[in-house]
Amino acid sequence: MDHPAVEVKGLHVSYGSTPVLVDVSLTVPAGTGVCVTGENGIGKSTLLRCVSSLQQPDDGQILVFGGTPGATPEFWRAVVTTVEPPTWYPGLTVREHAELVCRAHGQDPGDAGIEEALERFGLAGHADAIPPSLSSGQKQRLTLAVALLRPSSLLILDEPEQRLDPDGRAEVAALLVEYVADGGSLLMASHDDAFAEASGAVLTTMESLSAVAP
Repeated sequence: MDHPAVEVKGLHVSYGSTPVLVDVSLTVPAGTGVCVTGENGIGKSTLLRCVSSLQQPDDGQILVFGGTPGATPEFWRAVVTTVEPPTWYPGLTVREHAELVCRAHGQDPGDAGIEEALERFGLAGHADAIPPSLSSGQKQRLTLAVALLRPSSLLILDEPEQRLDPDGRAEVAALLVEYVADGGSLLMASHDDAFAEASGAVLTTMESLSAVAP
């Protein structure tokens, strides 16, 4: 039987004496998209960090495609996460960053569609720039372009619509629809319900994921 893309059961996370996630459970069936909505400070990013294996919960179980997050090279081949800010390599251009990621994941940069991706994300005119020189919105578009260029089975995106203009949000939403239609799975957090709905994701609130009433 196929495993869900993500399965979270009874997750508890506290920062000091302050509980952030209390008995949170979530399932993302393979080949679907789920968006967790809600205001800042209610644990959306913490949940995504735990699923991405970037943070260890105090209690509970997390499975990604039936396995422990971060435990194997296969996890990192299958999963792309934008929960942590990207690392930009000094001296490498926008295009060279995209080429590096493709090579690291066994793709021929010439066949990966880099130029098309940069064009689609409005970065073609900045391909020879270094990422630190880009605006915050351009850096966000580059992060998403690179995330979608490399092969993966699960995208974990933390507010991908941030710093994007309306056209940029519509473009990213359309790309996420394509990603899931092609068999990928999506878990994201967002403030923008309209963006989440346009991406084809099922919306759920943080409050609804907890077995304990707020």
